[in-house]
Amino acid sequence: MSTSYSVHSVGSYMQAMGSMVEAAATFHLNEQDIIPPDLRHSEDKQKKSEAKSNAPIKLAVVSNDRNEWDDIIDGFADISFTKLDALISNLEITLSTEDNATDTDVYDSIFSEVEKVAQEKGTMSAQELMNSIMNILCLNDNESEQQSLLFDMLGFDHFDLIGKLLQEKSLIVEQSSTKYSKSKKSEEPALAKLEKQVKYPHVFQTYAAGRTISFTGQKYSLPVGTTRQTYNTHEEIIIPYAERKFKKINEKFVKIADLDFFCQGTFKNYDTLNRMQSLVYPVAYNTNENMLVCAPTGAGKTDVALLTILHTIQQFALETEEQIDIDYDEFKIIYVAPLKALAAEIVEKFQQKLKWIGIQVRELTGDMQLTKAEIMETQVIVTTPEKWDVVTRKAGGDNELVSKVKLLIIDEVHLLHEDRGSVIETLVARTLRQVETSQSMIRILGLSATLPNYIDVADFLGVNRQIGMFYFDQYFRPCPLQQQLLGCRGKAGSKQARENIDKVSYEKLIEMMTHGHQVMVFVNSRKDTAKSSRTFISMAEKENEISYFECDNSDLLKRFSREMTNSRNKDMKELFLKGFGIHHAGMSRSDRNLTEKMFLNGAIRVLCCTATLAWGVNLPAAAVIVKGTQIYDSKKGGFTDMGISDVIQIFGRAGRPQFEKYGIGILCTSADRLDHYVSLLTQQHAIESKLASKIVDNLNAEISLGTVTNVDEGIEWLGYTYLNIRMKQTPFHYGLDWQQIKNDPLLFDVRKKMIVDAARKLHTLQMIVFDEVSMHFIPKDLGRIASDFYLLNESVEIFNQMLSPNATEADVLAMISMSTEFDSIKFREEEATELAKLLDTSVQCQIAGDVNSAQGKTNILLQAYISKVFINDSALASDSNYVAQNSVRIVRALFLVGVNRRWGKFAKVMLDICKSIEKRIWSFDHPLVQFDLPGPILNQIKQKNPSMQTLLDMDPSELGDLVHNRKFGSKLFKTLSLFPKIHIDAEAFPITENVVRISAKLTPDFTWDFRLHGNAQFFWVFVEESDKSQVLHFEKFILNKKKLTHEHEMDFLIPLSDPLPPQVVIKVISDSWIGSETAYAMSFQHLIRPHNQTLQTKLLNLKPLPTAALKNPLIESIYNFKYFNPMQTMVFHTLYHSNESCFVGSPTGSGKTVVAELAIWHAFSSFPGSKIVYIAPMKALVRERVTDWRKRITPVTGDKVVELTGDSIPDPKDVRDATIVITTPEKFDGISRNWQTRKFVQNVSLVIMDEIHLLASDRGPILEMIVSRMNYMAAQTGNPVRLLGMSTAVSNAYDMAGWLGCKNNGLYNFPSSVRPVPLKMYIDGFPDNLAFCPLMKTMNKPAFLAIKQHSPVKPTLIFVASRRQTRLTALDLIHLCGSEDSPRRFLHIDDEEELQYYLSQVSDETLRLALQFGIGLHHAGLVEKDREISHQLFQNGKIQILVATSTLAWGVNLPAHLVVIKGTQFFDAKIEAYRDMDLTDILQMMGRAGRPAYDTSGTAIVYCKENKKMFYKHFLNVGFPVESSLHKVLDDHLGAEISSGSISSKQEAVEFLKWTFLFRRAHHNPTYYGIEGDLSQSGVNTYLSELIDKTLQNLIESQCVIMRGDAEIESTPFLTISSYYYISHKTIRQLLKRIHDNAKFEDVLKWLSMAVEYNELPVRHGEEIMNVEMSSKSRYPFEQIFSDEQEALPAWDPHVKTFLLLQAYFSRVDLPIADYHQDTVSVLDQALRILQAYIDVASELGYLRTALQMIKAIQCLKQGYWFEDDPVTALPGMTLKRHPFVKSEQDNAAGKKESKHILTLNDIGKMGGAKLKHLATHKFSKSFDQEFEKKFIDTCQRLPVLHEFSLTLLPEHSLLKLRAKHYNKKHGREFSVYCDKFPKLQKELWFVIGSLGDELIMIKRVQPKQGGILESELIIPEDLALNEVASMKFILINDALDLSYDLTINQEL
Repeated sequence: MSTSYSVHSVGSYMQAMGSMVEAAATFHLNEQDIIPPDLRHSEDKQKKSEAKSNAPIKLAVVSNDRNEWDDIIDGFADISFTKLDALISNLEITLSTEDNATDTDVYDSIFSEVEKVAQEKGTMSAQELMNSIMNILCLNDNESEQQSLLFDMLGFDHFDLIGKLLQEKSLIVEQSSTKYSKSKKSEEPALAKLEKQVKYPHVFQTYAAGRTISFTGQKYSLPVGTTRQTYNTHEEIIIPYAERKFKKINEKFVKIADLDFFCQGTFKNYDTLNRMQSLVYPVAYNTNENMLVCAPTGAGKTDVALLTILHTIQQFALETEEQIDIDYDEFKIIYVAPLKALAAEIVEKFQQKLKWIGIQVRELTGDMQLTKAEIMETQVIVTTPEKWDVVTRKAGGDNELVSKVKLLIIDEVHLLHEDRGSVIETLVARTLRQVETSQSMIRILGLSATLPNYIDVADFLGVNRQIGMFYFDQYFRPCPLQQQLLGCRGKAGSKQARENIDKVSYEKLIEMMTHGHQVMVFVNSRKDTAKSSRTFISMAEKENEISYFECDNSDLLKRFSREMTNSRNKDMKELFLKGFGIHHAGMSRSDRNLTEKMFLNGAIRVLCCTATLAWGVNLPAAAVIVKGTQIYDSKKGGFTDMGISDVIQIFGRAGRPQFEKYGIGILCTSADRLDHYVSLLTQQHAIESKLASKIVDNLNAEISLGTVTNVDEGIEWLGYTYLNIRMKQTPFHYGLDWQQIKNDPLLFDVRKKMIVDAARKLHTLQMIVFDEVSMHFIPKDLGRIASDFYLLNESVEIFNQMLSPNATEADVLAMISMSTEFDSIKFREEEATELAKLLDTSVQCQIAGDVNSAQGKTNILLQAYISKVFINDSALASDSNYVAQNSVRIVRALFLVGVNRRWGKFAKVMLDICKSIEKRIWSFDHPLVQFDLPGPILNQIKQKNPSMQTLLDMDPSELGDLVHNRKFGSKLFKTLSLFPKIHIDAEAFPITENVVRISAKLTPDFTWDFRLHGNAQFFWVFVEESDKSQVLHFEKFILNKKKLTHEHEMDFLIPLSDPLPPQVVIKVISDSWIGSETAYAMSFQHLIRPHNQTLQTKLLNLKPLPTAALKNPLIESIYNFKYFNPMQTMVFHTLYHSNESCFVGSPTGSGKTVVAELAIWHAFSSFPGSKIVYIAPMKALVRERVTDWRKRITPVTGDKVVELTGDSIPDPKDVRDATIVITTPEKFDGISRNWQTRKFVQNVSLVIMDEIHLLASDRGPILEMIVSRMNYMAAQTGNPVRLLGMSTAVSNAYDMAGWLGCKNNGLYNFPSSVRPVPLKMYIDGFPDNLAFCPLMKTMNKPAFLAIKQHSPVKPTLIFVASRRQTRLTALDLIHLCGSEDSPRRFLHIDDEEELQYYLSQVSDETLRLALQFGIGLHHAGLVEKDREISHQLFQNGKIQILVATSTLAWGVNLPAHLVVIKGTQFFDAKIEAYRDMDLTDILQMMGRAGRPAYDTSGTAIVYCKENKKMFYKHFLNVGFPVESSLHKVLDDHLGAEISSGSISSKQEAVEFLKWTFLFRRAHHNPTYYGIEGDLSQSGVNTYLSELIDKTLQNLIESQCVIMRGDAEIESTPFLTISSYYYISHKTIRQLLKRIHDNAKFEDVLKWLSMAVEYNELPVRHGEEIMNVEMSSKSRYPFEQIFSDEQEALPAWDPHVKTFLLLQAYFSRVDLPIADYHQDTVSVLDQALRILQAYIDVASELGYLRTALQMIKAIQCLKQGYWFEDDPVTALPGMTLKRHPFVKSEQDNAAGKKESKHILTLNDIGKMGGAKLKHLATHKFSKSFDQEFEKKFIDTCQRLPVLHEFSLTLLPEHSLLKLRAKHYNKKHGREFSVYCDKFPKLQKELWFVIGSLGDELIMIKRVQPKQGGILESELIIPEDLALNEVASMKFILINDALDLSYDLTINQEL
């Protein structure tokens, strides 16, 4: 048999060498002249070069036959060294003979021609051109490709040269190699040494694949011992197994017993690590180095991953003797596996190994989604590359998850060269950039099969080659592998090829069977498993070889035969009897498990399976056979070659170390693919990057994420990719040449071109905005959506052309079918019949275009999938699943595109289709199909097709009748209650003529079932005009079980068209439930547009007025400027020379303070001795104004300034003496309520109200009442009160001015341009669909870039919504600084010692870190000192950036050049959701931009959601109209006026309302206030009258008012209490419902917590969990106290939080978070006032015990202890202890006296200094700290202990006169008492209580006077007889300390 060979085949070359070796044996050489050669290298090189040079010669090898080679060998018979020397001396002589081609130097002649070409072109040198040509000849085996490349390079003019190059290719390559090596040796001997291959310490590579051609580095050869045989049916290459190598002397296996606790627990079933793991262990477990581990399948790479995981866990573990304490929340480990099946296997393995230390391992893939809570509690997440890409590329994704990743493990890194490789590249690049920018430690571990260019991959992964790069060759396989590759003849896919593959596979199978091996045969499809088994059985029967397959163990057969009876799989039962088994993903889990068990036990000899078995299940066999390599790929829509990773994985299953010496892997493929698999399996091809083809999509993802914002960052991003590494190594592969590499070694220009080209494409597709001037990228919604939903840019291009707002379902399905994602779906003729059948049976929407096309097929398959039709053809079924899987993603994306384009109809269609695909139900099917109902019931419902509303209105019996099944009626009724439905109620409030605010209330009305509804349900809220499909507003509404019973409020502004639309429709559509849709139509027929008569005062071109115009040198000296600014000049005359009330509207920072001062000077001159009241909305503003005026005005004019707020209670004398009172609205409202009895209120001549536009806020009604009261008071007393209102510009200024009583010249409403420093304003929109935290995060980088652009060196203020955001923003800015050349660019402190001094003073960790980068923090959660340091450093220019909450804008005048308002939303606890900030807050923040003394202009940037952009653009310039909110809270304000006597009838109440702003706006904007119908004067009066009736009714319910007849109003004592203590009548109402005469301490605590004043206490997200924890540790758990059905409150209720905070305060425990400290202060702030009111209510009812219990509660509040704690131990320096004699709260409430030997405060207060010192040092020495001794003595000597009591009865005056005196001469400032724990200073106060039995008769509060004397008179009630008075008990109790005295009438103690 004679066979032809080709030298291009590796096997041919090997066999050809045999003859050469024989010939060489006959050489006669002179030994003296021989230099001993390196046999391994030089002989090999010589032989191989000869083989190459003779390449064109055809070989024929037959044993003992003579052929052409024999003649050639004869030519070498007389070879000698003499002849060789002669040849060398004549080397330069060229012989031109055709017979001997080797004598001609073809290379030189070619080179001379190339020199001419190079001269002609002039672009590169001859050598460079020759090098490029050589690369083409060496790199490509394909001649046509080579020809094409050569024509591209040389041009068609050099056709002859190209022909010669191709003809003499092998000779040129050979000679160039020789020349290259010679020139290297002769010319560069030193360099030759340097070029030796670097030896890396962890590369264990025995066999390098042959010699290397100089230019390319490619290797040609196969392992030693490889044979290649040719047969009729196939060609066979057998690569022998690698013999085990002996270990090195110093190599030891790592024993598990020698390892630490973690490793021993995890590897408890191991004795040692294997050889590979032992070598890797030191780096994997003891360092944080990035690693690449290349090792054969089965070498134990998974355990290497486990070692790195344990090392990461160890870093977050605290190991003690008893236990391990792991901080589970601080780290995440991500394991990226290529397949879902492999992910599942890894999860199972890791769960078992790590569960002992409590580590949670979960799978996150397309099949296994995780909730946020599950992600939070999982430490190891196993995912696929695509899934992790989706998670990390979403700006609104799991940023917290990504930021906690400490280890990223990428399995099968060699997938880089497959289509999915680009995903791995982007993941690694993103991670490496994150590490660099955030300066965080994320370790990367790459696991892979053996790779040829592992060094490149290591460089890409950021691995240190000397430490973390591990390469293990085939010798490290646990069981060596023999590889047999069979190339079967016949065209791929043809009948001949299939028959040959079957035959060859069978032959190999029988061969294995004869050796007694078990075999796994891997086939290409599920169907083929049984088919191949039957083929093998028939062949065996034909050859009488069936006995080889049968199981010889009869026991096993019997056992499994029994188990087999439970299986329903006929194929499995039939094949089992013949010794065959099948396994694929389509089988049931039990059948698969049984098959695995049978194969493991040897009951079946042959297992036919699909490739999923190799990945998902670890089931080894002696031999594996891959039967055919053509597999169907639905993604490509056809048959493709099996991937090398699949082959490696399958071969990894061959060999069981305990049974066989080696495993056998057999690959049967077609002849044309044989060399392809040989080269892959022997690593002949380097793996290349696939990123270049996907760069457009990946760049879009990075731009959308915000990591790439300009071209430079894009270039930097590409620098981290594998593409960048490979382009330098093999430029030709990527379309580059060596010249580019030479000129641009870092490929900067190449990368720039790639980025710019990709960006232009994205810009054209409207996915980004690419500014080619600045080279910046701005992401757009379309780009973000494409990134989030993984849309290809080609698909976006199609959609851009085809999208239409009026598209129908059919149009949409046609468009989806044309998507690029489905380009791979091909129409095949053999499928036409089934597709036609599907078209008839399952298609509901018309198919556009040709049915017999790829698009038509996609459309049909998608509709068939929705219709749940069974598809017979497995390839079609696979295609159908692929189409459906991708369609959901595409439709979701298109839905969001439609929503963002405001296309209502289109969005609805897209949402319906999306739900149809997800649920596999058409949107026009009946919604009940979604429930699991019996078929007959569903058929009945489908036939009658009643609407859901009809069904919901029916009762169970009616439903039973409907479905003809009465019993089922109740079940159907219950099912219907589970159907999600939302009720809508809405109101419209016109704001301006063109804008209306809609307030919608959504009320869920269904029963929650976790199985159906999960943790949350999503709904879309759309607002549309009824006659158009344009969406006016959209919002996503998330409903969870917690909020199911709550009403959800939504407020949104929508534009009004002209003319008005007939209706506006609000729709609420479920995101997942078909048919769940509610619509609410709002008619606009009766809508009255508001009348906002406005005026904008133009700034006149006046000459600036000098300060001399004041004509008062004293006042002039206050001002450090010479001229007033233009605005002040305009208002000067009105304010300084008249007494008119004024309204001045001008922007923040325009100089309104001076305007107020002008009015003050006028008041002082016109009304000497009168008082001025300045009202500011916030305590911080009050403090700022007090500080400023005390500093500037008081020293010059001598006018006293007094602060009157909740924090500051001045002495009444100070208030009397002060001329300027600065206060808050609430405080002045409280004081002025009783103006009739308060002289100083009547003495007010000027009231200045700053920020009066806050009238629209919740506190606005208070301002209304103050103005109304002042006007009313002025009318009553006849003394004029001037009102000055100051604000930003408003759009209804006339109403404001009219209400304030401004006359001719009193109205000034300046536009926002009137500023001393002009302001540039930018408003940037961000995606609407992001949640709050991700939205804030996406704003950080734009803010950073804005600082660099607008304020690179000047100060910048960044305002954020919460304290937490200040911290997160600062940390993100620090990370961004880290990527700059100068990370500390914002720090302007040169002296390191100075910086260290500031840092040492700071207590907050984040602030300490931020200050080092020039960033400060400012919020209420910081301690005062930290705030002050931030403030001072920023003010002095030491730090450039200050991140603050909005409170800073009001409280501190701290201007900056640039202000960034990062987000316009904040969390409102009242609605438990995020809502928009008031415009006033935003204007105030913007007002901080621009520093008058330093800047010529300021810049303000507002970041908001995209849908709010136009709103801010409009109203920030024009001003927002101010509306009243008095009508919402009229009860308390009207009650106060009734209580003071200002109102005593309904008519007076109506008259009083006429003074309010509400009265004016009710006429001008009636619809806003709900006035419909009659809009005349009388109609509005009727509305106001009804409003007063409703208010009075509320007050009557609270027992605060009594009606006398129809009109007379009389107040009760309870109303007086409510008004006096400034608490709501509703608080009084709830107390009166609950109060009784025997209250316990817990009752008082509960009543206090239930006060309406605590409704606003914020309960932040996640605090409910902390509340439950606090409750479990509290004395009174809220679950018990609030257990009544009517009073049962959830953990997230603010009253529950108040209750728990008070208990924590009494117990003096540490609070879980800093916010709780601030909340406790807020609670205590109100608590005393409320309890004082409660005492008065209890006294009014005569409840003595309850009043005493409440006084005890006040003592506990002021001291911060429980009722049973010993008050003595609360003194300074002492440890709080329980009182030995107070066992219950009744003991103390009853005033139980202590035993004589117990020390009391009264005893201590009477001791002298010496006794106290003795007491401190001796009695309390154990618990006493010496440094407190002085404080202790001082406090004890100031205790308000009393003596010299007298209680005298004066019958003639019906009075009791009380007198007592302080025992100690010392007392605190203003009689303050020791209340160390209470946040505010407390003054001494005593209660005098007189009781008769258990009834409280009289109570009075007494305060000491000068000299420490207590004097008071108690009026005896008229109905009390004198003898009863004499028998009364009197007690004097201190409200802060446990001091009480029993008093006796006419008796001195």
